[in-house]
Amino acid sequence: MTPKDDHNIPAPAPEDDYSLEEILAEYGGSLEHHLLRAAEPPPPAPQESSPKQTAGAAPAPEVPAEKEPPVQAPPEVPDPLREAEKATEADVARLNIPRPRPISLEEVVGSTVDAVMEESKEPLLAPKRGLFSRKPMEETETLPPPPPPEPEPDPEPIGPEPTLWEAAHDARQLYIRRKHTVLLPLIPALFPTLLLILERYQIKLPYWSGSEETQCVILLACLSLTALLCRHVFIKGFGMLPRRRCVAELLVSLSVLVSAADCLLRLLGGRSGDAVPYASVSCLGLVFAQWGVRRESKGNYDMLRAASLDEDPPYLVTNTSQGACKQRGSVPGFFTTAARSDAATLWQTALIPVFLTSALVFAVLSSAGQGRNGDFLLNLSAILPAAATFSLPLCWALPWSKLSEHLQKTGCAVAGWSGAQKISAQKRMIVTDADLFPPGTVQLNGRKLYGETQERAVSLAASMARAAGSGLERLFNSLVRSEGGRYEKVDDFSFYEEGGWSGAVKGESVLMGSASFMRKLGVRLPPDVNLKTGVFLAVDKELIAAFAVKYNPAENVDFALRMMQRSRIQPILASRDPNITPVLIRRKFNRNVHLEYPGLTERVALSEAEKDRDLPRALLFREGLLPYAETVAGSLRLCKAVRRAAAISLLGSWAGTLLTFYLTSLGAYDLLNPLALEAFLLLWTLPVLLMADWTGRY
Repeated sequence: MTPKDDHNIPAPAPEDDYSLEEILAEYGGSLEHHLLRAAEPPPPAPQESSPKQTAGAAPAPEVPAEKEPPVQAPPEVPDPLREAEKATEADVARLNIPRPRPISLEEVVGSTVDAVMEESKEPLLAPKRGLFSRKPMEETETLPPPPPPEPEPDPEPIGPEPTLWEAAHDARQLYIRRKHTVLLPLIPALFPTLLLILERYQIKLPYWSGSEETQCVILLACLSLTALLCRHVFIKGFGMLPRRRCVAELLVSLSVLVSAADCLLRLLGGRSGDAVPYASVSCLGLVFAQWGVRRESKGNYDMLRAASLDEDPPYLVTNTSQGACKQRGSVPGFFTTAARSDAATLWQTALIPVFLTSALVFAVLSSAGQGRNGDFLLNLSAILPAAATFSLPLCWALPWSKLSEHLQKTGCAVAGWSGAQKISAQKRMIVTDADLFPPGTVQLNGRKLYGETQERAVSLAASMARAAGSGLERLFNSLVRSEGGRYEKVDDFSFYEEGGWSGAVKGESVLMGSASFMRKLGVRLPPDVNLKTGVFLAVDKELIAAFAVKYNPAENVDFALRMMQRSRIQPILASRDPNITPVLIRRKFNRNVHLEYPGLTERVALSEAEKDRDLPRALLFREGLLPYAETVAGSLRLCKAVRRAAAISLLGSWAGTLLTFYLTSLGAYDLLNPLALEAFLLLWTLPVLLMADWTGRY
């Protein structure tokens, strides 16, 4: 029955009752659908029946109908479905597409299953990224590989080097040859100056006053004798040229040769005048240069003599990214570091050729430029000693010898300028437990056991202290020997920021640390135990022992901390002992000391820097913080003194060059007399002498 509405009109079927054929008939179909419909056989034409005919009744006889008047037919409306079918049939006929055969339902299902099976065997292709497509999910079962480690810096090359004992022996022989070469040359060097002083005070001297030839002979003789006694200045000055180093000794040597040539030219009658030769200034310059050569040899000898005391020194000082660090290692590379050029030599190598060129140009301008061609050697002999100031050969030698002599007495050795500069560049020192409390300053003040044997408690405590690598290892090591204990293997060892350690010994959880550490990890402590610097031991969170540890301050450590504070060197506390904190350091030592206390991870990393085995920059032969601090503080002062002395000396050289050029161009030789030039150069030497003395005072 078809549902009807209130007016007895058939209601439309619900949407769910539409068939696929009805939907396609309503909206049209695809080309494939039309091809299938064209392939179907046409249905048989239905016989017309009267509306009153019922199913199963015999057909009624035909009755001729009466003729009705013809009625005009309405205009035929085109059917869209029929028009689409005709267009499809026309396309099929035009393209010669064969009519498809009828396909059964079993064939459709079979072909669909086969296609699905074949697709499951084929590899999946990467889907194309559409406008709203998502990025395909990545496999997250495996973790991504860690980033590659940063490449380590290339190690510094170590060339073939002699043993420290052989180097010390050679340095001693060189120092002995130069040891008595300062006082003896001073006599012929001061003799012309003394004669000039007497003449200035209007004292008539026989064979000197008023006789230019006699003056030239005496000056040439004194200059030759001084040059012979100070021959090491010439050896060093010209010997550094193959190493591409231009030092002050070379400039002094050239000034001596020019002064001697000026005196010789006067004797040969090539020139005469009222100006006194400047040979006396060159003589004093030779003496100061010889003094610098001697003091440098003394510093090298003291350094190598201290370094050769032991082929395997107990400690060495190296440079790290955090500052100076005391390590255990070997000495290869120490001599290579010590043989490198100092800052003064490098600065002189860059500027002395400029001074030499300027002196030649100024001598030409002040002589030939002024129409006095015969004054070239005279002007050059005045400008060159002014460029080679008395302090220029001393700005490295005096501070270096002062520091080496001081450190040699304290059992330390610094590897020259390079070693001193590297360990003091950052003004920071890594300080560990053993530095602040050396052996003998940490004592056991008492112990108490809680339900455990003394042998086992001592064994566990010693095993944990050894695994931690703290300063308590030596204390418990003596207890193990005296109590008959033994070391146990500690697994899963860990540090805690709260001030303690944890580990596993034979399957048992062991905790060791301060009282606050035990409370934070849930270990109950007796109320009668109140130790500020105590060490507690617990097994499976049950307290088994308490050790009262006493930290005795050492005077040399207190002095070292004050020295570091005066030198503005920042100590970095890299302790593994839970009791050694900045609070304990201020309570035991100076209250004003300021220590940098990094986090636990950084402290452990810094304390492990003792095993890096970098090139040695300094060697230590004594325990404690004082030798370590003296080495770093002394190196810092050495670098400051050398840089300042070199800057002042080079500034004095440039000022002397310009001043002598100005006076010689004016021909004011009465103002630029040898005594005035010597006084000028001595005034520039005084700051360098004060800085050299300041190097050893810290």
